Amino acid sequence: MNFSSPAPAYWQPDMERAPGCVLSSDQCVIQDEAFFVRGLIELPVIGRDEAFSWGVWVSLSEKNFERAGELWETPGRESEPAYFGWLSTDLPLYSPSTINLKTMVHTRPVGERPFIELEPTDHPLAVDQRTGITMERVQQIAEAVLHPEA
Repeated sequence: MNFSSPAPAYWQPDMERAPGCVLSSDQCVIQDEAFFVRGLIELPVIGRDEAFSWGVWVSLSEKNFERAGELWETPGRESEPAYFGWLSTDLPLYSPSTINLKTMVHTRPVGERPFIELEPTDHPLAVDQRTGITMERVQQIAEAVLHPEA
């Protein structure tokens, strides 16, 4: 019920050793100029108590990235106002692309990934977040992620 992207769409494998580039399981910096955090887009599954989650990357301003980093291990950080960000993961099965959809990043308690709220537009991913998806749609997503076309 969860699929995750290992890095933002802009990350390239050769950046691993490049100056000013860092990729961890929760944060990413590219050339000391682009700043990303990992979070979850949760889609309600109709008729189920469990949601489907996309593990995605969202770009933040340098100021918000630094603030999020300062509070990373701070109890009560979930009371921090949400941060604006741009979705930086291209999710399969969605057209148009999910890159650069507007988001709000809601910090959760220490140890939990942030909740990513999409701007309420008519983009299919935003609609899915608002209205939910069926188990059949979850199956389609799983097949697309686990068995991509050659």
